Amino acid sequence: MSIFGLPEWIKPHLYTGKKFADLTAVELADLKNRISKFKHEQPDISVVIPAWNEADNIFRTLSALSANQTNYKVEIVVINNNSKDNTQQVLDEIGVRSYLQPEQGTPHARQMGLEMARGKYHLCADSDTFYPPKWIDTMVAPMVKDTNIVGVYGRYSFIPPEGQSRFGLIFYEMITGILVQIRKRKREYMNTLGFNMGFVTEVGRTTGGFKVTGVRMFDNAAGSEYFVEEAEDGRMAVNLKKKGDLKLILSKNARAFTSPRRLMYDGGIWAAFKNRFKSHGSGLGEYVTGKSKSKNPN
Repeated sequence: MSIFGLPEWIKPHLYTGKKFADLTAVELADLKNRISKFKHEQPDISVVIPAWNEADNIFRTLSALSANQTNYKVEIVVINNNSKDNTQQVLDEIGVRSYLQPEQGTPHARQMGLEMARGKYHLCADSDTFYPPKWIDTMVAPMVKDTNIVGVYGRYSFIPPEGQSRFGLIFYEMITGILVQIRKRKREYMNTLGFNMGFVTEVGRTTGGFKVTGVRMFDNAAGSEYFVEEAEDGRMAVNLKKKGDLKLILSKNARAFTSPRRLMYDGGIWAAFKNRFKSHGSGLGEYVTGKSKSKNPN
């Protein structure tokens, strides 16, 4: 695969140009059949997805996840975070296990998912993201092999808007990849992102979970009146490290492909890059020394 293109595995799950209502009877039946295999009552692994107004996105994520080739018993669980569109109808039609969390905010949704999960291992996914065919097994492998590893996280790439190139996105991914390596020694919690991380469920529950002091909304746009610096994924990482180690998985099998809308919320690729360079540039010394001016995981 060229770095300027998308991997072949992702293409069947894009459903290009389609909303959920546009799926053919054959496509819907195929999706429902695959999802039915990820509804184990006594799972080894729980894959948990928060969703807010994702009726025309989440079926793509579910398609990718339900195409995973796994040796484990897996449940896929969606937490509907008080959606106002047809998200719940989509979930019901597909047949995925779901719960309603009326308290708005990703920390509340992820915390409910943690409380409802039945697997020994907990994988966090997002409703606008695609996961490679061996993602589930690749993510849990380090924790199965080494009990000192209580949490894992992978890297990501962006899917360009239709008709656009990945050129600017690749540049952004390369810079953030360098930051990941710099932060790994002293600020590893900043590397963990809620759409591509996992942990031992019981450790996540008993060390504090996703609970934070400020509630982050789904876009959490920089400069908005509701922007929150502390993030629930960083808080979870800090909590996990009380009991063991985190593991960065660089395998392509752990690389998720996600929507660029997080960047768009910040005003576009270059505006997002500028905002993050300004933020992280002033903290490079902290990443190396470990001495922080702030106590908030983000």
